[in-house]
Amino acid sequence: MLKIRLQRVGRKNDPHFRLIVAESTLKPKTSQFAEILGTYNVKQGIFEAKGDRVKHWVSVGAQVTPTVHNLLISKGVIEGKKKNVLPKKSPQKKEEAKVA
Repeated sequence: MLKIRLQRVGRKNDPHFRLIVAESTLKPKTSQFAEILGTYNVKQGIFEAKGDRVKHWVSVGAQVTPTVHNLLISKGVIEGKKKNVLPKKSPQKKEEAKVA
């Protein structure tokens, strides 16, 4: 299955990302991706994406990761609601001492 995801290309303490289309089974740092769709500079807050190509890949069946989905919505490339990317907290279970 194809995924539209971020690939880190920045050096240490200077994160830069590429927006790529890649097979979901491949590792994040692989150079075997189908296409580069854009870039994301975290420190400067610059996000650039080729909107027509993103829409093409989504129409073909590529899945968008939740973080990329939220970025694309905030920049107006696609429409919809943002997804929660943080894990759900589960309540801590207290172990009660069994009284016999």
